[in-house]
Amino acid sequence: MSDDEADPELLALLRQHLQGKLNINDEPETGVLEGAEYVYDNSIDVALDMRATKNAAALIHSQMQEKEYSTGTWSEHELHPKSKDETTVAFIFVMDLLNFSFWSLRPEEDRFAVEYRDRRWTGYWSLVASLQRALDEGIPILDPHYWQDEEECNVESLRHVFRSCTDEEIPLLESRLSCLREAGQVLYEKYSCSVTNLISSARGSAARLVNTLATDFLCFRDEHHFDGRRKPVRLLKRAQIFVADLWACFNGESWGEFYDIDKITMFADYRVPQILATLGCIGYSPPLQALVSSGSMIESGSRSELQLRACSIWCVELIRREIKREHPDAKVNAILIDFFLYDTMKQLEEQGKETMPHHRTRSIWY
Repeated sequence: MSDDEADPELLALLRQHLQGKLNINDEPETGVLEGAEYVYDNSIDVALDMRATKNAAALIHSQMQEKEYSTGTWSEHELHPKSKDETTVAFIFVMDLLNFSFWSLRPEEDRFAVEYRDRRWTGYWSLVASLQRALDEGIPILDPHYWQDEEECNVESLRHVFRSCTDEEIPLLESRLSCLREAGQVLYEKYSCSVTNLISSARGSAARLVNTLATDFLCFRDEHHFDGRRKPVRLLKRAQIFVADLWACFNGESWGEFYDIDKITMFADYRVPQILATLGCIGYSPPLQALVSSGSMIESGSRSELQLRACSIWCVELIRREIKREHPDAKVNAILIDFFLYDTMKQLEEQGKETMPHHRTRSIWY
C-alpha cells in the first residue's frame, strides 16, 4: 500500500465510530487496581517483599495445578448452591450483600456459629449455612419484597434466620437488615425486583456490573479517601466478589459470562492480607504490626486499614503477573488466586497452624 492510500482498517474503525458503533471510552474500568497502586506507592506502614512475592507466585501456581483449581472448585464446596438457575443468582446476590464481618474476639467454642447439616459452621460459611437453613424452613430470604416488608422482615426475624448455637449473635445484625432494605428498594425502583435484570444491565461487562453496584447501592460503595487524593480509593470488595461468584458458579457461562472478567481484582478483606503476610509477601511497620498482633481494633477507612487492603490487592496483582510471565498459557486471574489463598488460610486456621492473626476491623465492607 502506498503512502497516499487510506488504511482500510483505520477507515473501518472511523466508520464504526461515526455510526455510533464504536466508542473507545465505552469500555468501563472499576478503578480498583489504579487506586491500589496509588496507595502502595504512598504506603509507609505496609511494604511488599518482591522476592517473597515471586517465590509465592511459583508456589501458588504449583499448588493450584496440583489441586486442579478452577471455577469448578466453587461449586464443590458443600454449602454453595449446585443448580444453575435464577434462584442461584438470587442466592449469590443475598450471600454477597451480607458477606461481611464474622470475626469474633471470643474463644472458638464460644463464637458465633451455625449448626446445619450435622456440622458447625463459622465465618463466611455460617452465613451460607444460615441462608440455606432459612430456605429449608420456607423463609423467603431471597425475595426483595420480603426485605421491604417491615412486619415480616425485621431485626427479630433476621435474628432467627442467623440464630447461633452459642450465646454470641451474628455481628452487625441491624446493618445487615439495612443492607437488605436498601437493596430491596433499589431493585424495586430500577430493576423490577429482579437480580437478573441488574446483571443484564451490565451487557456482559464485569467492570460495568461492579460500577453499577457501587453507583446504585450505597451498601456496595466501598470507596475511601486516602492522603488527600482527589479521587477516592475504590476497593469494592463485595461488589467484585458478587461478579466473581457468578462467574465461578456458572463457570463463565449464562449469568456468569463476562467478556472482561480479568478486570476483577483480589477482594480486599482480612484473610488474604493475613496469608500474604504469612508467606512473607507483605510486611508491616512496627506500630501496625503491634496493632495486628495484639488484636487491637483498626478503624474502617483509616490510613492503616486502607494500606492493608490496597497493598494486598496490588500484591495479588503482582503474583498474577509473575505467574503469567512464567506460564503464559496459565488460566489464572486475580479471582482464582484470591479464592485459593482464602481457602488455604481457612485450612491453616482449622489445623491450628496460624502463625499470625488477621487485622481487626468491624465494617460492612468485608
